[in-house]
Amino acid sequence: MPLLLHATFSFKIPSTKNYGGAHRKSSSAAAAAASMAMAFKMATTGMWVTDECKNSFMEMKWKKVHRYIVFKIDEKSRLVTVDKVGGAGESYDDLAASLPTDDCRYAVFDFDFVTVDNCRKSKIFFIAWSPTASRIRAKILYATSKDGLRRVLDGIHYEVQATDPTEMGIDVIKDRAK
Repeated sequence: MPLLLHATFSFKIPSTKNYGGAHRKSSSAAAAAASMAMAFKMATTGMWVTDECKNSFMEMKWKKVHRYIVFKIDEKSRLVTVDKVGGAGESYDDLAASLPTDDCRYAVFDFDFVTVDNCRKSKIFFIAWSPTASRIRAKILYATSKDGLRRVLDGIHYEVQATDPTEMGIDVIKDRAK
């Protein structure tokens, strides 16, 4: 059975009252505030994480079958699903190439490295991909559902938030793993 993700937060809508004429908001500002309130309401209705997401993550974590997993939110069904799975032989460049340039995604990456003491280690990175070209509604939806998905995927070591490929380059991953 899928798990429910639910985000709660509070926000203020700007006042449209006239206080002596000094701080009067225009009707377009009130419409924008109402539109934002609707977007927040839609984003906090709750998302479900499918069993496929949890099972794929456990296979990556314990069996080392996958190098990375890309997750996608289906807005109509309100499900977080697996969008793409990278095989054990794929690289970080393959993960970066699989992320869309105009839509948000979540990804987990299993980074293997050797320490200065010559010990083999593995760290799992959670990547919140939110490119600048994506829709505002998608950005809000992914931002409010992120913590719930992270709670379901137990064993993540580091988180990276990126809006363009330079913010999630392999150098960033290597620096965080040290």
